Amino acid sequence: MNDVISGPELIKQYAKTLPSKPGVYRMFAKDGRLLYVGKAKSLVNRVNSYTRISSQSNRIVNMILQTHSMEFVTTQSEAEALLLEANLIKRLQPKYNILLRDDKSFPYIFIKRDHEAAQIIKHRGARKAKGQYFGPFAATGAVNRTISILQRAFLLRTCSDSYYNARSRPCLLYQIKRCSAPCTGEITLEAYDQLVGQAEDFLQGKSSHIKQEIQAKMAEASEDMEYELAAFYRDRMSALTMIQSDDSVNPTTIVEGDIFALHQQGGQVAIQVFFIRAGQNWGNRCYYPKIDKSHEPDDILASFIAQFYDNKPCPKQLIVSHELPNAALLAEALASRIGHKVEIIHPKRGDKMNMMKQALRNAQEALGRKLAETSSQKKLLSQVGEKFGLTDMPERIEIYDNSHISGSHAIGAMVVAGVEGFLKSQYRKFNIKSDIAAGDDYGMMREVLTRRFKRMLAEQDDPTKQSIIPQKPDIVFVDGGKGQLSIAVDVFKELNIDDIILVGIAKGPERNAGRETFYLPDGTNFMLPPKDPVLYYMQRMRDEAHRFAIGTHRAKRSKALIKSPLDEISSIGASRKKALLNHFGSAKAVSGASAKNIALVGGISQKLAQHIYDHFHED
Repeated sequence: MNDVISGPELIKQYAKTLPSKPGVYRMFAKDGRLLYVGKAKSLVNRVNSYTRISSQSNRIVNMILQTHSMEFVTTQSEAEALLLEANLIKRLQPKYNILLRDDKSFPYIFIKRDHEAAQIIKHRGARKAKGQYFGPFAATGAVNRTISILQRAFLLRTCSDSYYNARSRPCLLYQIKRCSAPCTGEITLEAYDQLVGQAEDFLQGKSSHIKQEIQAKMAEASEDMEYELAAFYRDRMSALTMIQSDDSVNPTTIVEGDIFALHQQGGQVAIQVFFIRAGQNWGNRCYYPKIDKSHEPDDILASFIAQFYDNKPCPKQLIVSHELPNAALLAEALASRIGHKVEIIHPKRGDKMNMMKQALRNAQEALGRKLAETSSQKKLLSQVGEKFGLTDMPERIEIYDNSHISGSHAIGAMVVAGVEGFLKSQYRKFNIKSDIAAGDDYGMMREVLTRRFKRMLAEQDDPTKQSIIPQKPDIVFVDGGKGQLSIAVDVFKELNIDDIILVGIAKGPERNAGRETFYLPDGTNFMLPPKDPVLYYMQRMRDEAHRFAIGTHRAKRSKALIKSPLDEISSIGASRKKALLNHFGSAKAVSGASAKNIALVGGISQKLAQHIYDHFHED
């Protein structure tokens, strides 16, 4: 079908065979790139609407004209279609959709329940361990501050299980009244569990009865003239009050909810998200989703929220700055995923409106700063383009560096920069795979560049291949002088790449920063004036590449240092390795043992013992 027609005619042909059921549709360009993901209550009606070009915006018209094929998935309900749409948009990043970017994981407070005395810790990542998770928090600092206050209020332990089990007397945290020391029996496990329950209630917003209970105990201790105990309860009350003391940032009418405030300006948008849990402001974070200028604020916000909760729990209330077009449907979809009712509120007055105004003010200020930074960055990139022979401003710059110690644990690193500054999500490391002589920097650079640009060319020839490095750079810098640059030139010649500018960047005499020399493929080189902004920018890029390469190399080296020789033996799993280490004390002792002695270890047969012995005695 798509070999003959495209655009509205193609879409019309698809619509003839579609059911009047809810589902998700995808639109693809001629080269296989995904253009758009959409959801529909009725697939046939929604797809048919694309055949009427006259009523569409310029963005949608361009998308329709580029469409050469479509794919469809039917769902049981429109809510299910909305969730699937959000998941596909986030994973596949289509060109014409509103895209959520900078979706980093959030930290949580975790009350870990897999030990006789529960532990309160900071947690980030998958929530699989046994216990309760409270969050999300906008930043690690907010988690640390809250845990510190909860230690004062509820005296919960933060130490590891191994540290807890090794205690014979209370640690310093007990002495300064930050822990009740269940490890040495200073408090019974039953009483400690009550403190844990109080902390969980407090984090869930059930704070009033806890405060009443502590106040009653404080009064009772005071009446009995146990003033030290009364002071202890007073300090606990003070810690609880500290969390809830500022009404300007801690709303009185929101117990559990997220606030979304959107501000649009200059073709860009900022969405400020405030996290309210247990009646407390747990921080905020600003997002800058990728949009088209024709997108309306309410559509942007609805799409953003659907993607936002794809991998995190949704609270009971969402307070939004704009009326959402399908608020009831979105609430239904989120509720079906999380298992409780979700309410979407567009406030008009009161405490919620005051919090919304504060969030909106933050969104406006954040976008103003970003627009100023972007303008400055564009000006700087235009100057970089002029210095290195580009007619237009470079949108993507890559710089490469290597790191190793005498050839061991060799790493190649790629750092990327663009209009938005350093694009850290697109940095890449390359573990050197080929058999390169120790310290052969040229060989390492050849392998890194060959792998990176072969992958780029393969994607250009077959767009259906999913590349981990999708974009094509305008300029490539290699950290080094003529030698490194000549390697890059050879790689580009072998791959027939002639539309990317290559530059070698080397430090001055005695590796003096500020006297960098830039080498070009035609054999010429030059230096920039000492106070040139482009020179400062290139120094930052080179230092960033060096930092990333060194950091990655150190991580690889550290991992290798803790690797056991037993890991390399086939048929040896975790339990057998543990049995061998418990019996002999170290991997080195195992390597020096006879097959007969190895066979004495529980779970090790005579045949396996011989296999282990042979591994260490190949000769």
